[in-house]
Amino acid sequence: MRVYVPSTLASLSAVCNAGEIGPAPLTAYGVTPALREWYVEGDDEELEYAAMAQAARASVGLLAADPGTARRRVVIAAEVSAVPPADGSVELGDARLELHVVIPWRSVASVHLDAPQATTVIGKAADLWEAARNGDDDAVFALDSCEGEDLMWYATQEIPDLLAAEGPRSGLS
Repeated sequence: MRVYVPSTLASLSAVCNAGEIGPAPLTAYGVTPALREWYVEGDDEELEYAAMAQAARASVGLLAADPGTARRRVVIAAEVSAVPPADGSVELGDARLELHVVIPWRSVASVHLDAPQATTVIGKAADLWEAARNGDDDAVFALDSCEGEDLMWYATQEIPDLLAAEGPRSGLS
């Protein structure tokens, strides 16, 4: 099953160096029964896009928690063999999963990252993350505005060069 793990550039660097995404438990997003039921008309590609969009939104929360990292959403797409069953507490449309495994780097299919030009929009949303979670309309609008920014696709073999190019300006050491 393809899962989408929210991340940041700094975390991506750590994952790449460690050779795995961990430690468990991991929050990931995928095509869950709740997402499939909510988006009945969606084909598999649309459902996966919806799951990745939820992971991208969660990445904004990670950016809010780490003001020192570059204001660019990162989503790591990986293949996992086993996904825990839903426990019945998920809301309709929720793609969130809790994985109790470490994901080896060899299972990573791709990485999705905001373009550098998106940092203003993403940064504003990260700054207003808590207000958005509390229902502030302007903050929710800022968070929703992130969806207008497309994530770029990178193959796994491109990630070391990408991280090297980002260097200190991304919050990487």
